[in-house]
Amino acid sequence: MSAKIFRARHAMGSIVRGTALVARDGFSARYDLDRIKGVFSRPTHKLAGQSYVGRILVLDTAKGGVATAWMLHEMKSRGLAPLALILNSVNPILAQGAAFGDISMLAGFDEDITSVIPHGAEVEVNPKTGVITVVSPS
Repeated sequence: MSAKIFRARHAMGSIVRGTALVARDGFSARYDLDRIKGVFSRPTHKLAGQSYVGRILVLDTAKGGVATAWMLHEMKSRGLAPLALILNSVNPILAQGAAFGDISMLAGFDEDITSVIPHGAEVEVNPKTGVITVVSPS
């Protein structure tokens, strides 16, 4: 199988590689996560109960407000953060939070990124080139 490559219009952070958690759902560090246990905690979230720690989150859109910036920074400082955030659309607050938390992020694709990356796939995120590569499917 040849690798599948997807280009983002917006990117920042370091190159990371890991397992993708994929869902057609939004992302709010404040309302969707248990930041102590490292799992999605909102019962209606499509990834409820799953650990986000050390994973590459592939989700639809950013939600929430200013608390996300300090929350991502705090999660990273305790080793309980995702490796990267991959989003169809992002807002300035989440972009600020990812930068402050030193979490790689790609956003803005020509197709719905949650429908083309398989849940559980191994992916590489390269913000320097604005590319996410599916290295091996789930």
